[in-house]
Amino acid sequence: MPQSVPTREIYWNIDGHGWMYLFVVLALAVFFYRFYQRYRLWKIGGADRRLDQVGRRFKLVLQYALGQGRIVKVRYPGLMHVLIFSGFLVLFIGTVLVGIQVDFTQPLFSVVFLKNAFYLYFSLFLDVFGILAIGGVLLAIFRRVVLRPRNLSNRGQDALILGLFLLILVTGFLIEGLRIAVLNPGWERWSPLGWVLGQGFRATGVSLATLGNWHVYLWWFHLLISLVFIAYMPYSKLFHIFTSPLNIFFQSLEPKGKLNTLDLEESETFGASSLTHFSWKELLDRDACTECGRCSDACPATNTDKPLSPKDLIVALRDHLTLVGPELQAKRQAGEEIEGTSVAMVGETVAEDVLWSCTTCRACMEACPVFIEHIPKIVEMRRHLVLEESRFPSELTTSFKNMEVNGNPWGISAEDREKWTEGLSVPRMREVEGEVDYLFWVGCAGAFDARSQKVSRAMVQILNAAGVKYAILGKEETCTGDPARRLGNEYLFQMMAEQNVETLGQYKFKKILTICPHCFNTFTNEYPDFGGHYQVVHHTELLDELIREGKITLKKSLNKKVTYHDSCYLGRHNDIYQAPRAVLKALPGVELQEMPRSFENGFCCGAGGGRMWMEEHHPKVNHNRVDEAAGLQPDVVSTACPFCATMIADGINETAREEQMANQDIALLVLEALELKA
Repeated sequence: MPQSVPTREIYWNIDGHGWMYLFVVLALAVFFYRFYQRYRLWKIGGADRRLDQVGRRFKLVLQYALGQGRIVKVRYPGLMHVLIFSGFLVLFIGTVLVGIQVDFTQPLFSVVFLKNAFYLYFSLFLDVFGILAIGGVLLAIFRRVVLRPRNLSNRGQDALILGLFLLILVTGFLIEGLRIAVLNPGWERWSPLGWVLGQGFRATGVSLATLGNWHVYLWWFHLLISLVFIAYMPYSKLFHIFTSPLNIFFQSLEPKGKLNTLDLEESETFGASSLTHFSWKELLDRDACTECGRCSDACPATNTDKPLSPKDLIVALRDHLTLVGPELQAKRQAGEEIEGTSVAMVGETVAEDVLWSCTTCRACMEACPVFIEHIPKIVEMRRHLVLEESRFPSELTTSFKNMEVNGNPWGISAEDREKWTEGLSVPRMREVEGEVDYLFWVGCAGAFDARSQKVSRAMVQILNAAGVKYAILGKEETCTGDPARRLGNEYLFQMMAEQNVETLGQYKFKKILTICPHCFNTFTNEYPDFGGHYQVVHHTELLDELIREGKITLKKSLNKKVTYHDSCYLGRHNDIYQAPRAVLKALPGVELQEMPRSFENGFCCGAGGGRMWMEEHHPKVNHNRVDEAAGLQPDVVSTACPFCATMIADGINETAREEQMANQDIALLVLEALELKA
């Protein structure tokens, strides 16, 4: 091809480059052998249906794998990762295009497409994105060496990976610079960094022959370290480059707040005490972990020095898979009992206090860029401890017994479920003829907890003022079972769920209204497994509707600075963020301020996952949250959940801030604006 045509000779100055193909095959053989080994370990797990809605799954891969959807949410590491990812992606595409020309289009069809304007832009893109990749690697090194985030582990392989990254990129540019120095083509300014390096090499006064020799040696070195890097990837945490897109594709498409339902009659085991008790997807999860630490950064347990770190949990489970997986495979192939292993998963690999520290707030799963599912694993191991080992914190014995005998964790008689209604006109479903618009599910807290009883009474007054047709179950109501399920007592949960579905089936109503996000989540996402299909409304949603439709008139100016605490089970589990804020914004004289951690990044109160009924040690989760709220100097920390209200109010009192601010449910603020008495 004439020298006036912008292009370059592939494998210029490289004799015997055919050996490259042998080395490539060897590297890929090592890579795929390791991939196959891990694949076989995933197959230790049980079945899991993850091939529905294929189109939607591919869109999620495009959004979160190629599009880096969650990674970019955290600015510094997001930028760092995007630079590295995009740089290597473009360089990989460039390498593929070179391979297509040299091994396919040119020898078979005499077609050379890397020429003229296309070649010039091709060269420019590769240089620019190579420079960006180097910048990303340097940012990563600075972050690990200087910034050293708390939940980002620094291990030997991290230095090796970053060193190999940088070495491959730098040697690639040096090779380009040496080629340009020897050939000095006029168009290589389109390879800006290569051209600068080329001019630098020429300025040294070293002979062109010597520069050509350097080019040969460096070319082979660059090739070998690149292939070593490829072969090493599945043996390191870089395996996530391939497993993360798989994990994103196979993520659960079930409602976010739903846990799987155990078949208590057919199951041979309850919960998970062995790798074989998890599904193949739950084992794939472990190899998808990037060890970025974002889950632990968001975790309320980690942030208050509890034993749980979601990242460390997944890494420990991955190491356990590597350690005992081959042992289980060998036993299965030999037809032996495969339940027991040399190292116990629950108790040794994962300490029990790690499992009991979880609030199931879903912050870890919301933060994870590759959609690892932490909560189901924790709950499965809790199920094993509760249902098979009867090992759980001693205070839960009373809670479980109270729920079983009295239908609520407080242990108060069902006959007292209607005491909170004294002095109010509250219709009962058993006394109502025909259908009501709303069955007001008061919940255990709304019926028995003095603070939440005020919210129940406020809602009744608001409903009456708005002329809403509703009724309560009263003494026929029992706990939805949310605490039992999340604490691992699936048997107790299912007993309560079946009882409630049967009770609700006796009455006619359009929707269920609840003040408790945990009840909301259970009815909406989990009762369908038991035949209970309901349209459920949280009280903040109904309040928002009543205000927008003019069915209640807010008269009084409250003159309060308010910050809102997002309930995890209302927000992250069910994506209800706007309705509570809309109500607060509609209240006259309310100045709404957001806490630094809000919406999907909100910080847990500490009561979820059944921890409402467990002892907590210092530092407390609710103290952390109250400290954050206090930084805004609000008059009110508003809540929309009975558990959150208890934890926030206790946190205010325990940190001696009761003179500075108070806790109020949104319904109480609405009642005040209506000039009605609580």
